[in-house]
Amino acid sequence: MKILVCISKTPDTTAKIAFTDNNTKFDTNGVQWIINPYDEWYALVRAIELKEADAATSIHLVTVGGADAEPIIRKALALGGDEAIRVNADSHDSFFIASQIAAIAKDGNYDLVLAGKETIDYNGSSIGGMVAELLDLPFISLATKLDVAGAQATIVREIEGGEETCEAALPLVISCQKGMAEARIPNMRGIMAARTKPLKVVEPVAAESLTSVAGFALPPAKAGVKLVDPENVDELVRLLHEEAKAI
Repeated sequence: MKILVCISKTPDTTAKIAFTDNNTKFDTNGVQWIINPYDEWYALVRAIELKEADAATSIHLVTVGGADAEPIIRKALALGGDEAIRVNADSHDSFFIASQIAAIAKDGNYDLVLAGKETIDYNGSSIGGMVAELLDLPFISLATKLDVAGAQATIVREIEGGEETCEAALPLVISCQKGMAEARIPNMRGIMAARTKPLKVVEPVAAESLTSVAGFALPPAKAGVKLVDPENVDELVRLLHEEAKAI
C-alpha cells in the first residue's frame, strides 16, 4: 500500500502574531515553524501505524512551500516518512495547493491520501475535499479511526451527536482529527536516517489561485477584569444583564 500524507508548515501555537504591508501579510520575523499538528499527530502517525502493521506499506510526504519548509519535512521524515516531495510554490490559496497535491497524488498512484482536518493558522478545512474532487476519489472527513484490510478501509468519523462508521474501497482521501492516533516524538535513529531520505523538489503545475488576502486583523484586546464587592449583589446583576457577553 502506498500512502501520501499532506504536510503543512504552520506557526508554533505560542508564536506572537503580527502583520506587515498594511495588514496584508503575516510577519514571519522571529516565528518558530512546526508541522501542522493535525497533519503530524493524526494523519502522519496513523500512516506510520499502518506501516508498522504491514511492512510493505510506503509513506510519502507532500508539502507546497518554499525551501524554508524543508526543516519541518525532515522532522516528518524522522518520525517515519520514507520520502518527501516539496512543490516549490508559496501560496495560501486552497485550490492552488490542492491542485499541486492532486497532481502529485495522480502521478504517484497512491492508495490513501491522508491530511489533517485543517491547518491551525488558516482553519480552512478545505484541502482534503478539493484534492478528492480533483482526483475523482471518495472523500471522508473528520475521521477519528481508520483501519485497512486489503483494498477496503473502515473509517469512523464524528457526526452531530455521535459517530458514523463508513466503509470504502481504496483509493480514497481522508482528513484526520483527534482520536486517529497519538502524537509521537522522533527518536535519534529516525533523526539521523531523515538526513539521507529522499526529498524531491518539483515545480508547480499550472493552477489558478481563486482567492487572495484582502487583509488581516487581530481580535480585540481583552478587557480588564471588573471586580464587584460581594455585598453589592445588585451591581453584579446589573453588570450581568447589561455588560456581560455570551460566551
